[in-house]
Amino acid sequence: MAEDKDGKIILTFFNNDLEVLGDFIPSIDDGLPINLEYMNTLYEKANIVYGVQHDEIHKAFKACVEDSQFVRNVLIAKGDPPVDEVPQHLRINPYLTQKYRILKKSETVDHRLRSAFTIVKKGQILAKLKYLRPGKDGKNVRGEPVPFKVLKPQMITPGENTQMEGDFLISCIHGQFVQIRGELNVKETLQVKGAVGYNTGNIVFPGNVEIAGPVSDGFKIHTGGSITIKQTFDVTDVVTKKDLTVAGGIVGRNEAKIKIGGYLKTKFIDNCYLAARKDIFVESEIINSKVFTLGILEMGEKGKIVGGEIYAVKGVRAGSLGKKTGKAAKIHCGIDFTLEREKEKYNGIMRVLATQKQRLKDLIDDPTIDGKRKIKMETLIEKLQEEQEKTQKKIIDLLGHLNVFEDATIEITGEVVQGTLIEICQAALYVTEPLNKVRIRLSKESQKLVIDKM
Repeated sequence: MAEDKDGKIILTFFNNDLEVLGDFIPSIDDGLPINLEYMNTLYEKANIVYGVQHDEIHKAFKACVEDSQFVRNVLIAKGDPPVDEVPQHLRINPYLTQKYRILKKSETVDHRLRSAFTIVKKGQILAKLKYLRPGKDGKNVRGEPVPFKVLKPQMITPGENTQMEGDFLISCIHGQFVQIRGELNVKETLQVKGAVGYNTGNIVFPGNVEIAGPVSDGFKIHTGGSITIKQTFDVTDVVTKKDLTVAGGIVGRNEAKIKIGGYLKTKFIDNCYLAARKDIFVESEIINSKVFTLGILEMGEKGKIVGGEIYAVKGVRAGSLGKKTGKAAKIHCGIDFTLEREKEKYNGIMRVLATQKQRLKDLIDDPTIDGKRKIKMETLIEKLQEEQEKTQKKIIDLLGHLNVFEDATIEITGEVVQGTLIEICQAALYVTEPLNKVRIRLSKESQKLVIDKM
């Protein structure tokens, strides 16, 4: 049939009649080409009255009729899409929902440093108020209105420790950001319900921390509040500004260090370096550990100190000291351990200076050394002597401030094993025979240690 050879345009409507595309098909042999009358009739039948793209149609028409080209997906008409209405709402800060920074291919990362928690600072923006955006109807290619929709953005509401300041929702404290069913909260306490490991990263938190599971080797915990551990605590590196409470005991890994700004309560301490500003309460044992407190070390009725070294300013109460087959225990009371460590540092410097001075003196006596070098060595010896005198003066000054609590006592309800060293305000007692149920104190008159039977 001749009609099958005629040129034609096939229309396709998209997006609720907001867009019309046409395929221009050229005529074949003696078929009739597309003309303006054909196109106008086609548009009239299809009721295309709005947004007609005349330039696009003209280009396609010319290519189809003059060059006999098959032209596809020509934009015939385009309406105006509606603008949806967006009610006033809070929009969350996108930074808070970004889990991790995207790494470059060449980058390596220590996954212990990548925290699974979102920590915010006081005053940090959590969300911004977005004002109402009114809706506007659109119009399709048939000239008919297209109603706008009212969108429903995620409902964000202020929660615990947050407040509005102008158009912004901010955090009132340093803490953990937690979103619960659209409510934005900042928690003072970070609760780790499982283990601390690669799934959590290191715990560095400005407030309190509660940990229900174990702590993997190599992970540190630093807090600006208190730490509560609900089982045995395997320690690598711990710093807490306030208290540490451990339901189980504390086991040190490698060179484990714990610094506590408040008090400590635990069942036992094994192989740790531990310092606390306030009292320490240990239920059962302290084994091969170095423990420091500016308060008192108090143990359970049968609590044992086995080996290691204890510095407790206000004294020690324990069941027993030392172990017959183990390393001797050393107990120091009444002295400020921070100054004691300072004294040890200066003693180390004195040893180094003395060694250097002696080496120079030995070299000066060497007959092969020429006169100029000897003069330089003598000058250097004089400088080392000056440094020794300055350091010695610092040590003497520290010794004058080292004793801070002459009333410190050591009370043992069981046995003090032979070989134990006890010191109160630098007055020392080396236990040569086992002692039982004793209180050891400093006599202020004689400045010697006195043993009282309990």
